[in-house]
Amino acid sequence: MILSASRRTDIPSFYGEWFVNRLRDGYVLIPNPYNPRRLSRLRLSPETVDLIVFWSKNPAPMLPWLDAVSDLGYPFYFQYTLTPYGRDWEPGLPEVAQRLDTLLTLSRRLGQKRVVWRYDPIIIEERFSPAYHAEQFRRLCHRLEGAVDTCVISFADRYAHNRAVVPAMSVDNMRTTVRAFSEIAAQRHIRLTACCEEDWLADCGAEKSACIDPRRVEAILGCPVSGKKDSGQRPGCGCMESVDIGMYGTCLNGCRYCYATKSPAAARRNRERHDPASPLLAGWLQGDETVTERQAASCRNQQLSLLDS
Repeated sequence: MILSASRRTDIPSFYGEWFVNRLRDGYVLIPNPYNPRRLSRLRLSPETVDLIVFWSKNPAPMLPWLDAVSDLGYPFYFQYTLTPYGRDWEPGLPEVAQRLDTLLTLSRRLGQKRVVWRYDPIIIEERFSPAYHAEQFRRLCHRLEGAVDTCVISFADRYAHNRAVVPAMSVDNMRTTVRAFSEIAAQRHIRLTACCEEDWLADCGAEKSACIDPRRVEAILGCPVSGKKDSGQRPGCGCMESVDIGMYGTCLNGCRYCYATKSPAAARRNRERHDPASPLLAGWLQGDETVTERQAASCRNQQLSLLDS
């Protein structure tokens, strides 16, 4: 099983202690995103959790907990989002320079195959023109050459709750941006991939991405894995299947384009309910929930690994 922590919230930034407690206690309760009174209990052990994927825009608070994760027997890697928008669009995040230093620290500590850089989402508007993005991307690539081997890009999606702030973007501007990124990334020996985007981006130099890529998983684990495509993700997603233990409406980064947090006020209320000792990310069981066991199994193909050796 691949454990995703988390596409729904920034666990490394806000809930590192809770996460390590879940590993130590050997289970976590996951609310159904559409019915929070229905939960699944997921057993956690190094025998069933093959790899943890951390998704974060500010993993600095997680750094002191990483040794505990490793000591408990869990390999992991990071999907690290680093974009140049500043506090107007990302009010809860540290300055870009500080987050860049954190990415470099992670890479020195873990190695480049265990840190994937995400320039995601791309927003094109009057202030954030294709030329602006090209210049910012060039500066970041200059610093990140040798620290990462891949950059994942995608364009901002418009939802009912963010449509007023996320602009519609022309295909011409998108093509111009990706072509510039492709040229810059190649100069810095960084592979450019596109997450959940149209096929034509490949013609501009961004191949289709699988953020949870079986090839990267196998390289980290040192053995073959078998896993089907994740049917729970957006159309166009190439990721292998994972189990997400996060909860929507719990991230305090406050990014204006966010798909996972519709109400910053609700996120603050959920944060106030958080207890690092609880099996739930927000609050405790009240006694009227329905809890079902979720089955999980290793995706390592140990038989193939032995035959190949």
